[in-house]
Amino acid sequence: MNIRHKFLTGAAACAATVAIISASLIRAADPPEWWTPVRPFHIEGPVYYVGTKGLAAYLIKTRSGAILLDGTLARNAPLIEHNIESLGVPLQHVRLLISDHAHDDHVGALARIKRDSGARLLASAGDRWALEHGTPRGDTDYGVRRFAPVKVDGVVGDEQTIHLGDVALTAHLTPGHTPGCTSWSMTVRDHGVSRHILFLGSITVAGNILVGNHAYPDIVQDYRTTFARLARMHADILLTSHPEMADVLDREARREAGNANAFVDPGALPRLVATSKAAFEQTLAKASRETE
Repeated sequence: MNIRHKFLTGAAACAATVAIISASLIRAADPPEWWTPVRPFHIEGPVYYVGTKGLAAYLIKTRSGAILLDGTLARNAPLIEHNIESLGVPLQHVRLLISDHAHDDHVGALARIKRDSGARLLASAGDRWALEHGTPRGDTDYGVRRFAPVKVDGVVGDEQTIHLGDVALTAHLTPGHTPGCTSWSMTVRDHGVSRHILFLGSITVAGNILVGNHAYPDIVQDYRTTFARLARMHADILLTSHPEMADVLDREARREAGNANAFVDPGALPRLVATSKAAFEQTLAKASRETE
């Protein structure tokens, strides 16, 4: 299953594309891309891709160690650890673990990576319970996908900046996909030019029950608040937990082919927010009609 997110002409077509991808990622059997290795690669500044073909994990190098954003599936832990060390970073030099949301395909490997590296895990209050119990919060149409519980060592609040070495990362709470879904931003310098990077927390519906979600009753309002917030934000470089949502691997291929600025696309965030919001509203409207 090789899904590639392509923005089509027209809002309706774009929204349909997002909806199809969202449903496929969850309702079908896990696609093999989720555990297919890819060569780690440099993105911008201290940021490197260390995930698989279908699930992203990002390593951020600093003078005082490294930060790992997401761990992907539990079965990928050895692969992610190998990718980190292949970049010249001993696993014990990973000091901090962070995530964008507490679902098994993004945090499943964190318990092992935390144990093997000795790193501290930072997370939002909204996802802390899920991480520490290995159980996502919220009703879905695909059941419960549990993962190994992992202790949260520190809670990060909205707009809080964490520092390690010469790197500063700011947390932006973007709930909806999970109650504690978090996007992260940082600024890097590229040949004297500042680039704002946004690691976007998931904003797809992807099986979430929108009407009558007893475990997450505020889900609809949270999604809408998040869409409005993201519409006001700017990113020169957009990075996502499912790489196809921002064409991360395709952009790397284009850069290898000679496009030095392949990752720079200030229009990527507003396009993805618009199409995801439209897909959300379509799904909500359909669910509302079905429950009348």
